[in-house]
Order: sequence, then structure tokens, then C-alpha cells
Amino acid sequence: MHTETENRFLHLERLVGNTPMLILKYVYRGKPGRIFVKCEQYNLTGSVKDRMVLNILKTAYRRGAIQPGNEFVEATSGNTGISLAAIGRALGHPVHIIMPDWLSTERFDIIRSYGATVTKISKAEGGFLRSIDLAKDMAQSGTVFLPSQFSNPANPAVHEHTTAPEIIDQLQTLGLKPDAIVAGVGTGGTIMGVGRGIRKHYPSALIHPLEPAESPTLSTGYKVGEHRIQGISDEFIPRIVQLNELDDIIRVHDGDAIITAQQLAVQAGLGVGISSGANVAGAIRLQHELGPEAVVVTLLCDSNKKYLSTALTGKEPSIPHYVSSALEFTGYDTILSENNTFMGNSR
Repeated sequence: MHTETENRFLHLERLVGNTPMLILKYVYRGKPGRIFVKCEQYNLTGSVKDRMVLNILKTAYRRGAIQPGNEFVEATSGNTGISLAAIGRALGHPVHIIMPDWLSTERFDIIRSYGATVTKISKAEGGFLRSIDLAKDMAQSGTVFLPSQFSNPANPAVHEHTTAPEIIDQLQTLGLKPDAIVAGVGTGGTIMGVGRGIRKHYPSALIHPLEPAESPTLSTGYKVGEHRIQGISDEFIPRIVQLNELDDIIRVHDGDAIITAQQLAVQAGLGVGISSGANVAGAIRLQHELGPEAVVVTLLCDSNKKYLSTALTGKEPSIPHYVSSALEFTGYDTILSENNTFMGNSR
């Protein structure tokens, strides 16, 4: 890799990772509780996918798999496309993103704002699976680099070597260790990588993948139903995902995820996306099952800015069995690992 490119990666790496962790406090079913949330919306483009994209590109550069002028092409449901567009342009490459056409308007607009090309694929044309096939077809030209986010080992590796150690270090600041991790499955890189990294130090930790109750692809092994949690449960089980390494699958209704995300904004001032709402709802339910002292960790995957045209800003009916129907957030403490203390805004 040329020195100039090495320097670009060095500066990009300073904008990705080392995200804050919060102790998120709430009352659920009349009892106070807390979970620990990693704030991935503070990465460069506002999502956890910046970690994966940066590592895939850096690994490929070092192996000589990327040549000057190569176009980056990827099929995505949004956040990876945004990350690839931004980081690809920062490295001087053209970017072409292929996406299902039913995703939020903001996703398409943000990707285009970085100068990337967007191709939309309808359900009639084959949806997400056709998007992946089209990206593979384009990669046959020889002048295209395909990140292959659903199968590239550099995806889980970055979470094993950065996200997991950050979680461990931040919890150790308070003298704690992770008992369980909860994360929604898009590519599967986050849950697999974090899980492996955590279990190196804490083999008994529970690692729970999460999926929409309306479209339980992980549970069935194939696409079934429809859901509104953009970014997870696309249409298949990615190659990265090894269910035999994971614990029980947690299901969250998309309406519950939407209301939980809305509550996080209104009650705690945390503007996050729908998948973050799903993660938090799933983690709170697990915390309730494991007991008040259990340390349950999840991720706020991205911010709410890509969801302003979706159901996130609408009125969602509450259903009694939802976690959100018996939930109120009461504040959070920010873990500051530098001086072994934390700051709070609880009420």
C-alpha cells in the first residue's frame, strides 16, 4: 500500500470506533433496571457499518485486491452503502450501490450526496437477492472491487478485534463483565465478531442474535413475511452467521422496535434508528429474564436521520405484549474510561 493511502486510512481510523457506552436506565413493569448500550451512531457516517467497511477496504488494499481507479460496488440495505460511499470517495474511488427500492428515501439521498451511483431493484425484479447477484455480475468486469459484506471474514474480524475489546474495557472501568450480548442480524458481522471477542475472555457469556418477529429468517432458514426494521433480516441467512456459535434467537416485533426508538428519543434524548429500538427492546426483555444484576450489552446501530420518512416518525399503536408498553426510560450514565468514573443525566 502506498504511503499516501496508508495516511488516508490512518486519518479515517481516527473517525471510526472508540464509541461511547451508556448505562441506559429505565423502569420496566414497575421495576427499575439498566442495560449497557454501545453508541455506534457516533462513527464517521453515523452507523456501526463504518467499522466493517473500513476494515474490509484496508484488508483488501494490503492484499493488493484493490487497484487505483477500481469502482467499489456493493448490494446493501443502506448503512453499508452510506459507509462505502463516504469512505470510498475519501480514498478516491467511484462507488456504485445497488439497493432494494423500498428502503427509506434518506438512504438513497445520502448515498448520492457522496457522489455515488445508486441502482434500485424492485421486489418484482428480485429484491435484495437480485441486488446481490447484480453486484456479483458487475464484479466480473475486472475493474470492480466487491466488498462481499455478507461473506467477507474482515467483517466479523473488526468487531472481534475492536468492538468487543472496547466493550470489555468500558465495563471493566466499573468493575463489571458482560453476561450477555444482544444484536440484530444484518450481515451477522456484529454479533459473530463481538461474540467471539467477548467469549475469548468470558466463555460463559450469552450471545443472542435478534430478528423481527414478523420475518424470522434466522429461525426458519428462509425469507418469510415482511417487516419494517430496515437493515436486519434481509432475505437470507448470511454465510458469516454460524448459529451453532450463538445462543437463543430473540424476536422483537417491528412495532415494538419503532415505539422503543421513539421512547429513546422523547424520554432520553437519544435519536436512533428502528434497529436500535429493536436491540434495546430485546436487551431489556433479556435483562428482565436474567435478573437485575445481569450485565446485558447491546448496540445503538445508527442515528434516526435515515428514518424521517418511515414509520419512526408516525403514530404506532401499542400492543400489551410489547416491551415498550410497560417501559419508561429514566436517563443514562456515560462511562468515561479515562478516569474510572461516569457521568449521568438521570432524573
